[in-house]
Amino acid sequence: MGGKTLYDKLWDAHLVKQRDDGSALIYIDRQLLHEVTSPQAFEGLRMASRKPWRVDANLATPDHNVPTTERSSGVAGIEDPVSRIQVQTLDENCEEFGIVEFKMLDQRRELSM
Repeated sequence: MGGKTLYDKLWDAHLVKQRDDGSALIYIDRQLLHEVTSPQAFEGLRMASRKPWRVDANLATPDHNVPTTERSSGVAGIEDPVSRIQVQTLDENCEEFGIVEFKMLDQRRELSM
């Protein structure tokens, strides 16, 4: 058999324990957060009276609900109310939990200047 795939190399580098039943425990060293599914995670933290472990290993940015054309109005310019609420909620959650976020108008989101 040939060499390992990139996936296999990454998996092996993060594997903590492989069990006989096929399940595995892996160590995640970077958590990327976005606005669609993170509200449930933040609410789970609140309900359990917990804070994120290793806050510095988390990075957030709105992704799915950001307009692909005109963005100069920021979050207020998102026309769809559900999309706007999701982005606002990400901003609020990151602020509350001290997570670094590249917000919608953050220059670090831009591919070119």
